[in-house]
Formats: sequence, structure tokens, C-alpha cells
Amino acid sequence: MLSSAVSSSLLILHKPFARVIRFPIPKLPLSPNPRPLSSLSPAASALTPNAVGAGGRAGALSPAPITEDLQKIDVNPPKGTRDFPPEDMRLRNWLFYHFREVSRLFGFEEVDFPVLESEALYIRKAGEEIRDQLYCFEDRGNRRVALRPELTPSLARLVIQKGKSLSLPVKWFAVGQCWRYERMTRGRRREHYQWNMDIIGVHEVSAEAELISSIVTFFKRLGITASDVGFKVSSRKVLQEVLRHYSIPEALFGKVCIIIDKIEKIPVDDIKNELKSAGVSEEAIEQLLQVLSIKSLTKLEEILGDAGEAVADLKQLFSLAEKFGYSEWIQFDASIVRGLAYYTGIVFEGFDRGGKLRAICGGGRYDRLLSTFGGDDIPACGFGFGDAVIVELLKEKGLLPELSLQVENIVCALDPGLQGAAATVATILRGKGQSVDLVLENKPLKWVFKRAARINANRLILVGDSEWQRGMLLSHNTSISTIRL
Repeated sequence: MLSSAVSSSLLILHKPFARVIRFPIPKLPLSPNPRPLSSLSPAASALTPNAVGAGGRAGALSPAPITEDLQKIDVNPPKGTRDFPPEDMRLRNWLFYHFREVSRLFGFEEVDFPVLESEALYIRKAGEEIRDQLYCFEDRGNRRVALRPELTPSLARLVIQKGKSLSLPVKWFAVGQCWRYERMTRGRRREHYQWNMDIIGVHEVSAEAELISSIVTFFKRLGITASDVGFKVSSRKVLQEVLRHYSIPEALFGKVCIIIDKIEKIPVDDIKNELKSAGVSEEAIEQLLQVLSIKSLTKLEEILGDAGEAVADLKQLFSLAEKFGYSEWIQFDASIVRGLAYYTGIVFEGFDRGGKLRAICGGGRYDRLLSTFGGDDIPACGFGFGDAVIVELLKEKGLLPELSLQVENIVCALDPGLQGAAATVATILRGKGQSVDLVLENKPLKWVFKRAARINANRLILVGDSEWQRGMLLSHNTSISTIRL
């Protein structure tokens, strides 16, 4: 019950508002004119123009001087970045909820890292595309820093920092903002949010199988099926074995991976020219491209034999996929190598079977990343999943949810003098965990009804004078009872 001091009574109108029965409500006289500014308290009067000019702390509130050459600012965000007005923020929150819920279902803990990191964290090997995509600068302490382009190096830094205090295996996830100055296409922006899941301390391929299973679970929650999306799977070890067969120096491995990662983005002749410039012989280039065209694990086994680690790892992954129940989602594709130099084993990419979008997500094993930062290597694997491409896919498939604003109550005083009573009602409801949109101005009922419909309010509460005095309420079916809050 409302407190006896309030002696409360409300007029409550439930959905649908169109069925509400109108009835006369006594009106109180309007509130007297507001007090002049001079009658305000000393603290409030200190904010008057005269007081502001008098010096002291109030002077900090003075407006910026008006200059003659005022220019209109560009109201658009920087190229490649986004605003998130309420309707877009609802979608982002919905998507992030599913990122976090799937991570929870798989027993992962959430972590986060600074958006600003040391530039050295991302300068690993020459030739990596990511070096040319950094938003980097020198701070006031003469330190080279960069906005993070991905999350995995920050994860590696934190693992090294924790050292032996970590109890392995570690299963962590993060949802963070990343920045890359790159060419923009559909689903690719210079600023995006990325969902990462990483497993640190597991040698077995079961870790990769678990990660792919988590992504499949996420897709299923959103209504995406194996006919919409698939995973191309391969291993960096396939490429290593081919290069070793043709006596290509190990030092060229990272550079070759970066070139091969462009195989679906640029003409094959350009791929050949880049490989030749990197020091790969023409014979090796032809054999390499032949192997990379293989889409069958059986065919790969015929060429490389079944004794190599690459084939053994892939066969185990496909076997585990059957146990996890997602074998129809994955396929072997030798051309998948991933562009980042730190991958060492199995790699995978989620792709749109319709062929309209770039890679949806990607990841793999990176067992030797920590040593590049001076730490001790620990077996690890993980994936990154951007927010922009999946939204484009959901649009393409007609799976974007309708996420309208939802408020449980809208409370409105029918008289300016009852604004305090309406505030009391709103406070009580909020204290009980119910959302309330309190109408803060004296608005006509027509406006209030439209507002209630626009915010999808479940209940409209009108505070009228006589009802407030009697402690009664009126629902849309005209039944009257005492309100209990």
C-alpha cells in the first residue's frame, strides 16, 4: 500500500489504451508563477549571469566566447565509425547478450583489456597487413601507442602478466571495440566490436572443436542454419609440409601465409607474382596452388600421406564434429590459412553460403604467440567474431528481431499541482523493480496516450485530484479498486 502520509489514489489504464473510457476529472488551479531567480537559494543564485562573472568556481560555468567565424560541424561520425541511437543500441545489446550467454553456456569467464595498447604489441613480423592498418600515435610521454586492432595480443599480454598464478586450462571470452584503418566493404568497418573466445593450455584438437561448437550454438540461437552458414577448415601445417617438400625456407612461411590469405580477394596471377617476389620458385608455386585448390580431406591424404600432423589433426576435428553434432556445418578447404602470422595449426573461417558477405568469423590455433612477447609458449586457440558482418547476414536472411522500446508503466499527473504525487508513484514502482516513464511536463491526454503507445507501456497511470484523495483506481474495463504498489 502507499503510505498513509501520501493517502494515494491513482487512475490506471491498461492496454489497449484505445479502449479506455474517458470520464471527467476535477482540475486543480494551476500552480502559481515560479519564483523569480532572486528568491532562489544562495547556491542556486550563484549560477546567475552576474554571479558567474564575479569569479570563483562559478566562473567555470560561463559559456565559451562567441567568435565571428563560427562554423557548423560535420554531424556525421568519422568515416568508418558508427553512432548508436536507441534503436541501434537495442540491437547491439541484444547481440552482445547472445555473445555472453553462449560463452556462459560453455563455461567461459569474461575479461577485458585497454582499448589503447603499446604499438609494439602489434608489430610482430614485417609484411603483416595489420601493421598498415593501425591507428597509432605518440602520446605525451613519448610512448608509441595504438588503438587495438584485435583482442588476441592483449589476451596474450595478460596471460604472460599472470604467469604461474593462472590455473590452466583458461577459458576466457571478451567483447571489445577494435580499430583498423582499412578499406571498407559491406560488413567491414574501421571501428567494430568483436567477440573473442580463447582456450589457453589445451594441446588437443578438442579445444578447436569446442570453439566451433560454441559458434554453431550462437548461430542456432539466432535462427541461422547450416544451409545459411558453413565453416571452411584447414591447417597451417598443410602449407608447412608443402613448403618443406620444396625446400622453401621456414623464414618465408609467414609471408607466404599472408599472400595465400588473399587468394579469394585478388586474381590468381597476382598471387603468383607476389609468391615469386617473396622467393618461391615457379615449380613450388604451381604445386602449392594445386594443393590449395583441394576441397577433400581424402584427396589431401593421397598427396601428403596420413602420417603427417596436419592430416591427423584434421581427421580428429571432423570426427569430433560428428560427436558435437555439427558435421554438416564444416568442410575442408586447403586455401584457408588466415592472414595473421601467429597461427600454427588448425584454422577456420565462418562463411556465408550465399557468397554475398566476407568471412563472418575466424580463428585457429596459436601455440607460439606468447614467445613473440618474451613469455613461455602455452598451447592456445581462439576465434574472433565481428558484430558488423553478422548484422548484415541477419538482414539478408530476414532474421533481425523487432526490438522496440518496452516500458512497464507510464505515469502522468493530470494537474501540475499533482506532479509530486506522480513522482511518488513512480518512485514506489521503481523501488519494486518496475520500469517507469514519468511524464515531466504538463501534457494533454492525447499526447500521453500517443506516448504510451510509442513506448509500448503495459500500463498507463493517471494521477487525478479526486482519485488521489479517495485512494481509488480505474482500469480500462471501468472496474474500480484500491491500488496496491
